[in-house]
Amino acid sequence: MNVPDDLRYSPDHEWARLDDGRIRVGITDYAQDALGDVVYVDPPAVGTVVAAHDKLGEVESTKSVSDIYAPVAGTVVDVNGDLADNPQMLNQDPYGEGWICVIELADPAAVDELLDADGYRALIAD
Repeated sequence: MNVPDDLRYSPDHEWARLDDGRIRVGITDYAQDALGDVVYVDPPAVGTVVAAHDKLGEVESTKSVSDIYAPVAGTVVDVNGDLADNPQMLNQDPYGEGWICVIELADPAAVDELLDADGYRALIAD
């Protein structure tokens, strides 16, 4: 499984890339592999205020429907509109073009509570 060292991770299999008080959020390679072929993504709306671990949206695959959770608290400020026509980007490029949304952090220190790459690797190894 691909687990980039420069990202943070939630126990719910979302990744977070910190950038100037905001985080870009997506699902991990592990999550997309477990889901199978993604056929639909229901992202959050811009302006949605979330608490950490709140439901952000859903991902539907040929196997199941799974919730996407907010790794941190904040406000959704951007959504990847390309996923509407190309949901398979979550499978093809989960850490790049397959991002789901951007959250303006309520508390930038909250990112420190997420798992680092080694912690996430240990979680998925179990």
